[in-house]
Amino acid sequence: MDRGIQPPLVDTTACLCRVDAGLKTVAGAKRFVPGSKLCLQPDIKPSIHPTRQKPPRDRTRNQSPLLPGLPDDLAIACLTRVPRIEHRKLRLVCKRWYRLLAGNYFYSLRKNIQMAEEWVYVMKRDKNRKMTWHGFDPLNHLWQPLPPVPKEYSEALGFGCAVLSGCHLYIFGGKDPVKGPMRRVVYYSARTNKWHRAPDMLRRRHFFGSCVINNCLYVAGGENEGAQRSLRSVEVYDPNKNRWCFVSDMSTAMVPFIGVVYEGKWFLKGLGPHRQVVSEMYEPETNVWTPVHDGMVSGWRSPSTCVDGKLYALECKDGCKVRVYDEETDSWSKHIDSKMHMGNSKGFEAAALVPLNGKLCIIRNNMSISLVNVGKDGAAEHLWETLAGKGQLKTLVSSLWSSLAGRNHLKSHIVHCQVLQA
Repeated sequence: MDRGIQPPLVDTTACLCRVDAGLKTVAGAKRFVPGSKLCLQPDIKPSIHPTRQKPPRDRTRNQSPLLPGLPDDLAIACLTRVPRIEHRKLRLVCKRWYRLLAGNYFYSLRKNIQMAEEWVYVMKRDKNRKMTWHGFDPLNHLWQPLPPVPKEYSEALGFGCAVLSGCHLYIFGGKDPVKGPMRRVVYYSARTNKWHRAPDMLRRRHFFGSCVINNCLYVAGGENEGAQRSLRSVEVYDPNKNRWCFVSDMSTAMVPFIGVVYEGKWFLKGLGPHRQVVSEMYEPETNVWTPVHDGMVSGWRSPSTCVDGKLYALECKDGCKVRVYDEETDSWSKHIDSKMHMGNSKGFEAAALVPLNGKLCIIRNNMSISLVNVGKDGAAEHLWETLAGKGQLKTLVSSLWSSLAGRNHLKSHIVHCQVLQA
């Protein structure tokens, strides 16, 4: 007896399709904007009796619009232009708004119309060794409250910090005061204002070097509490594959104290196994580490960063003088000086140098911020902009300023600083 060919069964529960049938007026939006689930796979149920095909149910019939009185495409056009400082309130309106603001489509639209805003995120350690962190809105000159860091990182030392995909801040590795070195990886999403777990690293390590190249996170060297305290191993995390893998080891074990990505290459400088200063360069395309001893590395100081393909480093302790690397002469002979130096106190010490909206952003331990427009020609006094104190009385962390105002007693210091976009 010929039973015929049975149609393949479709596991509808495994469908990962999430589109919004309510946004039919938006070209291509159904692929990106989350909302009601509309599965593209047929709903086939195994049965020995033929069943009558039921007409598809329109799940958007009772779904309210994003904004009453407006089609959803116009509503999205309005919401994408709302300043980022109000997004925390928008996510509380309803589930559809929350899913919209948390999705890739909304973020990509804001980037396309040049409405995405960059904020500075600072992690600080107080006198009790507790970790706190704050977000700075450079448009309104306000510090914003943020959810607490995960418990395992509230007292951790020597952990890494990096940004992937523009809006995800990762913290990884480090040393727990009780459990020792960790492989833990967590990340904060600026879209949802929440922390999430990520796959653990392959090796436990702390006080290591890290960087981001082509939206992949690289981790190298550091220390472990095993037989080989200093590490040579290097691993990389690809967020698209959501996994870690090893790449070529460094030429020598190293505990890095400074690193930067320059011209697509990763430069690291630190202490070797015999406490000697070593420096190496990694090329991702060839997966090769090479020792370097040129003028760029020999005159390189921390903190440093790249803006528009140029390498900058701070010259003085208070960050009021910036050094510029000249590739033609292989030296750090150029300088940008504000000529308004603040002194050598711990509170005024520059802890971080990051790019912000095409400018150099200098963050000090007292939470004051200076911007340097390195792309503008003119007198030095026209290049610098100080944001310290603007709007500070209106912030929820204004009490920090009074505790940090002392010149002789530093009650907290900056551990990491990154820039996130949303």
